[in-house]
Amino acid sequence: MSLQRIDPASRYSEAVIVNGLIFCAGMVPDTAANDIKSQTENVLSQVDALLERCFSDKGKLVDATIFLADLADYATMNQVWDAWLPAGKAPARTTVAAKLADPHWKIEIKIVAAQ
Repeated sequence: MSLQRIDPASRYSEAVIVNGLIFCAGMVPDTAANDIKSQTENVLSQVDALLERCFSDKGKLVDATIFLADLADYATMNQVWDAWLPAGKAPARTTVAAKLADPHWKIEIKIVAAQ
């Protein structure tokens, strides 16, 4: 079994690649923007960058879990998600309301992709 850890820290790795699958840690906004549109765009940009480092791309997403601090943001988040995702390449997906670790975060996304 082949296993590779990307940017391992004491508590988690940014990603773990095992048998051709990429399991990414939850990604949160690294922007001071307060609106869900900007935060979603920021997180999806981080997803793109991490997948590129793992020799993959958003067209190879297998699964996504999206955590929203407020389900009132669902429609706007979906607009950004739909514009970002390649046509016909939608992964399995779950979206849930969650209390996120930082009260400024409106979104956290965790993905699994094929390499």
